[in-house]
Amino acid sequence: MKIEKSIKVANGYIMFGILIVLIAVLLVGMIVTVNPLFLILFPFILLIVKGFFIVNPNNSKVLVLFGAYKGTVRDNGFFWANPFYSKQKISLRARNFDSERVKVNDKVGNPIMINVILVWKVSDTYKAAFDVDHYEEFVRVQTDAAVRKLAGSYPYDNFDDEMAELTLRSGMDEVNEALENEITERLAMAGIQVLEARIGYLAYAPEIASSMLKRQQAVAIVAARKKIVEGAVGMVEDALSKLAADGIVEFDEDKKASMVSNLMVVLCGDKEAVPVINAGSLN
Repeated sequence: MKIEKSIKVANGYIMFGILIVLIAVLLVGMIVTVNPLFLILFPFILLIVKGFFIVNPNNSKVLVLFGAYKGTVRDNGFFWANPFYSKQKISLRARNFDSERVKVNDKVGNPIMINVILVWKVSDTYKAAFDVDHYEEFVRVQTDAAVRKLAGSYPYDNFDDEMAELTLRSGMDEVNEALENEITERLAMAGIQVLEARIGYLAYAPEIASSMLKRQQAVAIVAARKKIVEGAVGMVEDALSKLAADGIVEFDEDKKASMVSNLMVVLCGDKEAVPVINAGSLN
């Protein structure tokens, strides 16, 4: 398989000077001698003019002669080459690609919306020009395929797959690295270098977004309640131990159960407790 190769071409300013000389000879010969033989110079002048080209910074020109690849000019400046060369411009600049948001299924089948932000540039002009058709379109299609494959390899969250240590939502660094490796492998055949690839947007699809939000809220509430109960149990235990140690009051099992119940209600309730004053005996 061929790869890019550099080619040396003539300095454009030198050839421009030769062009000026030929034009001067043609004009002087026609005016002074009125000899039509000087018109022979006219086709040579046209060929020289056709051979000029400019390469701007971070650009290149791929030179092809009658279907045969001759080389790539990456140097910047004003050049002249064989006028029969066809010259294809390929940019070497870094480019951003913000893919469309696509609906895919994650590892457990939940529909999600996802897109990717890709930074890439051409590293091999031969592969970009001849190994694929329309390398920019190739980048778009292969990036979309890589995103779909990545989304199907991980769950969005570990609701349905609690054994999953890596998810799309929580493992962004690892997921982005896997995405970059996948895209790099797919675009290598087109001579494309991937500078950065990361997930730009990630969310549940609209048809399940509200249900999943309620689920997330429920999980958060349960986790908060669990923490509150753990703290309340510790506080009740400390209170009973302190009262018993200081001999402030003695509890039988019924009174202890009643106090524990009251304290748990006060500590775990959503609203502030309303005190009730007992004006009689404890019995």
